[in-house]
Amino acid sequence: MDATDQKLISLLKQDSRASITTLAGQLGVSRVTVQTRLDRMKHNGTIHRFTIEMGQAGLDDLIQAIMMVEVKGAQAAPVIRHLRRMPEIVDLHTTNGVWDLVARIEVANLPDFDRVLRQVREIQGVTGSETSLLLDRARG
Repeated sequence: MDATDQKLISLLKQDSRASITTLAGQLGVSRVTVQTRLDRMKHNGTIHRFTIEMGQAGLDDLIQAIMMVEVKGAQAAPVIRHLRRMPEIVDLHTTNGVWDLVARIEVANLPDFDRVLRQVREIQGVTGSETSLLLDRARG
């Protein structure tokens, strides 16, 4: 990944809906160059998905949680692939310590929250989990 790719990713982080023409203008390259680079980064896994970031007003309506996940031995890769396909899991990290993965969950309601917890726990290779709801942003 070169400097142009890094700047392209930075621009997409600011506005994932920016048009190819807008991105090309900001980068000082052709539209074909931007499209080719995006296609390459999607194909090689650098870019997994395009998404939106909600303002606080939108986030206040969502149920958000952090789920710690324990994975059996060599099952990490398939478990991670499965979790990445779940749209309710908006962020996923490997970690050290007792837990192997940390997932951030966002859902619209409690029945959806219950469904996601059940789906994660049923993934082959998941041996345990602990979930904490995010109640209010700490201020101060």
